[in-house]
Amino acid sequence: MVLDGTMPKLASYPLAVAAALSLSLTACGGDDKSSGSPSTTPSATPSATPSTTSPTPTTPAPSATGPVQRTAAELTKALLELKDLPSGFSLEPDEPEDSSAGTFSSKESKCKTLVTYLNADKAPGSKATAYRAFSGGNEGPFIDFSLDALGTPQAVATLGTTYRNAVATCKKVSLKIPGEGTSTMSVTEISAPQFGDKPFAFRLTGSSGPREGLEFTLAVTGVNDVILSVSVLAGQPGELDGATEAAVNKAGTVLGVPKTGT
Repeated sequence: MVLDGTMPKLASYPLAVAAALSLSLTACGGDDKSSGSPSTTPSATPSATPSTTSPTPTTPAPSATGPVQRTAAELTKALLELKDLPSGFSLEPDEPEDSSAGTFSSKESKCKTLVTYLNADKAPGSKATAYRAFSGGNEGPFIDFSLDALGTPQAVATLGTTYRNAVATCKKVSLKIPGEGTSTMSVTEISAPQFGDKPFAFRLTGSSGPREGLEFTLAVTGVNDVILSVSVLAGQPGELDGATEAAVNKAGTVLGVPKTGT
């Protein structure tokens, strides 16, 4: 998927997806009105087991003494790497500032929170953030992994609940992309990959306009004091689950947090 000679990252944070949906499936050689999942691209499901050598945890789990202090460098080490993915994937470079990215809006007051989250470039209350994006070829799939340190599991749970409620109360939003026009995107909560703390997931689907038929899925879950997101564009069934499992395992191992359930 090439846009102005580069492949921009999917999203800099789990709440920021306008950049992903600003990408053109036509520019990838696909059809704007399909999910664009080609049969020739590699399976996007990373191994649920991180790299063969388990990294040494860099920070202990939160204690009663106060919030955990994370750094961007530490979070970056906790993200999946190219070696953790199947062959055929490539690492996408950091995206420069891009004025062509789309913006979300809605006239419905009940969609205010979701619109704010979708347009954000980092988590509310984030102390440190890191992301890494991969592509499986010109037509995808494109997978983005993001981590934001919020300090405590309570902060992660609060943000996750607020975000999930925002998805549940808003049925559609508008996506305006400069030079292209406005598309209506339906919002649907979907079955979440059951990894991490209190996971949830949703899908944005173009129901009208230039992006009609485009599907973008995103999972959000907690890894103790860190919130993790996995977003998939032009993917295939099961890829969101596999990618989320691998990402949770890697983050939990590197950050030194105990394994958690839903």
